[in-house]
Amino acid sequence: MDKHQILKKYFGYDSFREGQEGIIDALIAGRDAFGIMPTGAGKSLCYQIPALIMEGITIVVSPLISLMKDQVGTLNQAGVHAAFFNSSLSHAQYKKALELAKSGRYKIIYVAPERLLLEEFTEFALQADISMVTVDEAHCVSQWGQDFRPSYLKITEFISLLPRRPVVSAFTATATNEVKEDILAALDLKQPEMITTGFDRKNLFYKVNANKDKFAEVMEYLTEHPTESGIIYCSTRKTVEEVCRKLQNRGIPATRYHAGLSDLERQKNQDDFLYDAAPVMVATNAFGMGIDKSNVRFVIHYNMPKNIESYYQEAGRAGRDGEEANCILLYAPQDVALNQFLIDQEVENEALTAEDMQFVKERDRERLKQMTFYCTTNECLRDFVLRYFGEYTSNYCGKCSNCLTEFVDIDVTAITQAILACVKSSGQRFGMTVITDTLRGSQSMKLKQNRMSENPCFGKLSDTPVFRIRQVMQFLQLEGYILVTDDQYPVVKLTEKSKEAFENTPIRMKAAKEKEHKKSSLGQDKKQKKDGITLLETDYPLFEKLRKLRMEIAKAEHVPPYIVFSDKSLKDMSAKKPKNKKEFLEVNGVGENKCEKYGEKFLTVILEE
Repeated sequence: MDKHQILKKYFGYDSFREGQEGIIDALIAGRDAFGIMPTGAGKSLCYQIPALIMEGITIVVSPLISLMKDQVGTLNQAGVHAAFFNSSLSHAQYKKALELAKSGRYKIIYVAPERLLLEEFTEFALQADISMVTVDEAHCVSQWGQDFRPSYLKITEFISLLPRRPVVSAFTATATNEVKEDILAALDLKQPEMITTGFDRKNLFYKVNANKDKFAEVMEYLTEHPTESGIIYCSTRKTVEEVCRKLQNRGIPATRYHAGLSDLERQKNQDDFLYDAAPVMVATNAFGMGIDKSNVRFVIHYNMPKNIESYYQEAGRAGRDGEEANCILLYAPQDVALNQFLIDQEVENEALTAEDMQFVKERDRERLKQMTFYCTTNECLRDFVLRYFGEYTSNYCGKCSNCLTEFVDIDVTAITQAILACVKSSGQRFGMTVITDTLRGSQSMKLKQNRMSENPCFGKLSDTPVFRIRQVMQFLQLEGYILVTDDQYPVVKLTEKSKEAFENTPIRMKAAKEKEHKKSSLGQDKKQKKDGITLLETDYPLFEKLRKLRMEIAKAEHVPPYIVFSDKSLKDMSAKKPKNKKEFLEVNGVGENKCEKYGEKFLTVILEE
């Protein structure tokens, strides 16, 4: 079979997505390849299809157990023999899987990087015909990446032990230019075919919300979207516990995930989420990598992440099926201080020298600064992220909260001059909070102790709201009029550009109108056109019946519902209403194996309509 036949037979698709075919052709031709493709862009097909065409075995190095289980389960459902080797297997299971691998049972084998150089696995690899080694989540090999794993550095050692060098491919969804160069060097890729399809996920709607009552905002969203599945990320275990408990007390089917739970409970809660028994997951960033749940309709960040890389990766777990999804960040200024504390408390990494560790912390502080700018900018949110990864667009996407908010240009010259004068007169010794409180004329004991209540700028902006002063200070930092140090206790400093503020040129800033046009407080307006498959109102009863059948099959086979069929496939069935197996094969995501396995059951329900 050729690549197109395999694409249809096993995966049920009629055509390739952007970037896939170029990488597949290179790998089939025996060339190394490196793909940077956003979450949901179909990276796995880029190595799975060549693996089925090549003569030997493909080894996929994967960082998490959940990712391997999901990928292997999906392949086996499609009729492809695959297996994984990781710590979740008992010794007996491990030996049995190795025996089957030695007998040629599997075309694709997933393995944790820590297992590569274990004696039993190396012994198997030396005797096997390995055609390709694929590195998934390749940014984990870069010590400057946000998810560096020292065990990934063993990959090249493993490859060097093999009798002949296989084709090597690497894939990631997030990589700055610095990380990309590190991956190329660390994996020793040989003149690879390099394809970057861009970082934009057009089906995702981005919103930053700075309202004080975060939980009320979450409840409002969940009340408006009662049937949706999604993830709520919190920065600490304590917040996870608190938010999850409150949701459960209000009747929301939520579960939790963090490193403080036992392995057994984490696995149970993860399964409850995957099987839609608890469609809302409240979790720290310990959850998510490798979760390929296609019907995640929202990701809410209850707290601001430490960097844009992490945010974009976590937000990208929404809408993997290409259907419309919401990515919402609930921002509060204290999130910055918490993240600064977490960076300062990071433990030493045995793979890094003390000098390197100091460099990493400085880099993390700079990343935190960019993440803060994202949360406070009035520019297009999508454009901000894309520019961070080196892509430049029109600064208007029409599909983020900033683009849908009415802004006006306001003159902030007087506020700017008061802020800079206060920073100068206080000897550039204090942070944003002290400067703001001084300008507002606060009677706090801290100001009296610092003698800032005697500062000539004390109370100079007493009639200006606190939020406006903070907005202007963030704007001044972004525009280079002030500098906020990266110390444990950040201090506001003046810059060369500060002098310009006292010249005749007025300083103007974009600000939201006091009264915005009415739309949903979180997420995009419900009437906004969908990018995915649009169902007519009359199709929804059939869609719900098909979802019910899918759940029955999933329970009987002990697999997550989306592995049977994705929501996108069910919507396509509901819209096309196939009458026979030939027409059923035309449904998005229906391959020959699934057609034979499930076709009769789904066709029966469809034909009853």
